[in-house]
Amino acid sequence: MIRSEKTRQFIIEKTASIFNKKGYVGTYLSDITKATGLTKGSIYGNFKDKNEVALEAFRYNYAFQSEGINEKIKLEERSVDKLIAFLNHYKVEYKSIFENGGCAILNTAIDADDGNIILKDEVTKSIENWITRISQILEDGIQKKELKKVDTMEFSTRMVALIEGSIMLSKTLNQSSILLKNIEFIEEEINSLIVK
Repeated sequence: MIRSEKTRQFIIEKTASIFNKKGYVGTYLSDITKATGLTKGSIYGNFKDKNEVALEAFRYNYAFQSEGINEKIKLEERSVDKLIAFLNHYKVEYKSIFENGGCAILNTAIDADDGNIILKDEVTKSIENWITRISQILEDGIQKKELKKVDTMEFSTRMVALIEGSIMLSKTLNQSSILLKNIEFIEEEINSLIVK
């Protein structure tokens, strides 16, 4: 069977939230065929296996979140405003993130941690990209003397950990205030770096 990019994209879009909610192990071929209305042959005619569908579904979920954040960051000039825009994304979008099963990075990292090397590598790369992006914004702010000197990688890693952990706790305990209060805490940390 010849692969069709249009069909591949359709399968990815229809299954992305299923993989995010049910995980790699919990998503069955029957879930994929039911969501897409396609046969097993059509699925495997476009993807070599479930692993490839899961990988592309993760990439789709990650890109969707990243693009939303990057668009907000691009609107800002100062480094501090870029970092606050980053946080504001989660303030505004947390409900839709929860409805989609939570953060794709966190869900996939836990799901793939001990068994799926390909997915784990992709998640690791995504987390490293996220930390690097925040670190670059901090470094730019330090260079421009907008922000005080700080260990940018340590700050970035802590910021990502607080966001991810807060999403997990808020969703699990059904208390969005955990995420929102921790975002306020990170904002205070960012504001304390402003050179006055």
